[in-house]
Amino acid sequence: MAGRIEDYALIGDMQTAALVCRDGTVDWLCLPRFDSHAIFAGLLGTGEHGFWRMGPAYAPGAEPPTAARRSYRGDSLILESEWDTPRGTVRVTDFMPPRDGAPQLIRIVEGVSGRVPMRSELRMRFSYGRVVPWVHKHEGRTVAVAGPDSVWFDTEAETYGKALTTYADFTVAPGDRIAFTISWEPSHKEPPPLPEPEQSLEATEDFWRDWVEHCTYHGPYREAVVRSLITLKALTYAPTGGIVAAPTTSLPEDIGGVRNWDYRYTWLRDAAITLSSLLRTGYREEARAWREWLLRAVAGDPENLQIMYGIAGERELGEAELDWLPGYENSTPVRVGNGAAHQLQLDVYGEVTEALHLGHMTGLARNDYASVLQLKLIRYLEDHWQEPDEGIWEVRGPRRHFVHSKVMAWVAVDRTIKLIESGDADGPLERWKQLRDDIHRDVCEKGYDKERNTFTQSYGSQELDASLLLIPQMGFLPPDDKRVIGTIEAIQRELSTSDGFILRYPTEGGDEGVDGLPGDEGAFLACSFWMADDLAMIGRVDEARKLFEKLLSLRNDLGLLAEEWDPRLQRQVGNFPQAFSHVPLIDTALRLTASGAYGG
Repeated sequence: MAGRIEDYALIGDMQTAALVCRDGTVDWLCLPRFDSHAIFAGLLGTGEHGFWRMGPAYAPGAEPPTAARRSYRGDSLILESEWDTPRGTVRVTDFMPPRDGAPQLIRIVEGVSGRVPMRSELRMRFSYGRVVPWVHKHEGRTVAVAGPDSVWFDTEAETYGKALTTYADFTVAPGDRIAFTISWEPSHKEPPPLPEPEQSLEATEDFWRDWVEHCTYHGPYREAVVRSLITLKALTYAPTGGIVAAPTTSLPEDIGGVRNWDYRYTWLRDAAITLSSLLRTGYREEARAWREWLLRAVAGDPENLQIMYGIAGERELGEAELDWLPGYENSTPVRVGNGAAHQLQLDVYGEVTEALHLGHMTGLARNDYASVLQLKLIRYLEDHWQEPDEGIWEVRGPRRHFVHSKVMAWVAVDRTIKLIESGDADGPLERWKQLRDDIHRDVCEKGYDKERNTFTQSYGSQELDASLLLIPQMGFLPPDDKRVIGTIEAIQRELSTSDGFILRYPTEGGDEGVDGLPGDEGAFLACSFWMADDLAMIGRVDEARKLFEKLLSLRNDLGLLAEEWDPRLQRQVGNFPQAFSHVPLIDTALRLTASGAYGG
């Protein structure tokens, strides 16, 4: 059975990622890309669907022991886990070297004290656990082959096969170091080179040390900010600059429910806000790479902007269900692909334009096509901003006139006006100033409830929505506007959980609600960070700091966050780790640091 979501560690090579549980089991790994089929899918099923466990030997029928301690080695993605056993202490170092050739997952077992019996248990299952590969020896190496894929297993330890699983039983004493590596290669090609685990470990540590040195944030929350930045870097697909929302699919927002989605794609919204955090902390090269990815992905059809694309810019992300997988804690269906790709979400135009604007303001090298794209997006909005859409939360119910979507349409026009006024683009300035005023007036007249002194989720509705917290952050209204303060206070009253965290919007207690889905969900962590930001902006800085530090306490022991927090079960839920949680963590830390609103 898979561990709790927060029991997992992330390792990766900026092209794919693996999740490693506290007991030393790799339960999730897709090769060779984030969106490839998984060779270890035990996270969404059982051990029969693929895993790789490395840890102290244990009695048949017993539970594998969990590590007594684990941490990342400094500011890196190198995971170190230690077990204390009656016979001694052992350390396992897990990492994926930044790729220069075949993707590799390397595990180095090191004796610390005593003599500890160990076991490696490798069960490869291709195509998300459905296909048992042909495992055989080739020139002294173990290779698993199925269709277009081959995975090569290299170690100095003696191995044997049993019950369609590859085992290694060995003992380590102080100073012993035994390495195990799996490498992926297309099955029609020559075998990948023999791995060099120790050299790869040194190179991986050097890579992360050098990368973190570029961080310009040195405030009181540096540990949390740096760990979030490393996580965002790990979610970036290096060959193209695309950024996945998360490296997993179908980890449920509602344990046992149907709110299970594939997040291994590049949402323009998530990627745009990620770019903004990277720019504000010194990472201009990643921002430039994302901008180039955007221009390639949108090229040829900017008027039909999708809300998400594949990590290389693919447009077709057809959704399917994997009915042979029982799902994480029986949460079905397990989905791959994402049917929301072709939804209309007008807010995306605002997020993309805001990201391009921030790049321009922070001195990112000019790209003429980026300016052309921005102008084309506004011309589209000029004709379509008054249409209903599915909104930021990708509702699968009827389209509505979501207030946040209209606000972000205003942002897109406003930032483009600023681009024209700076002299870096040409456009119908006066006409678009009038458009900006028209959108603003429309929102304030149709999206605001005067009696309750709050903006609402959509025109004419009574529901609230946490995305309204972005109104002052986007500059649509100043923080001291009574409508802004009223909205913040209304969301605190009506969308707060018993823990003080913020829900995205009301669900209907199991009935189908505005999002067209049954069931409930946890507190959406990004929304709670937005609340902390807003509280700081309206002068309630002590309250903002307390909420922020409470949110930091939800991170797992390695500083990682999923998408949501379930206040009933007191655990993380949703895909993991989630870019849309780590980005606002960085943003709130920067805001609180700038305001001096921190303890200690």
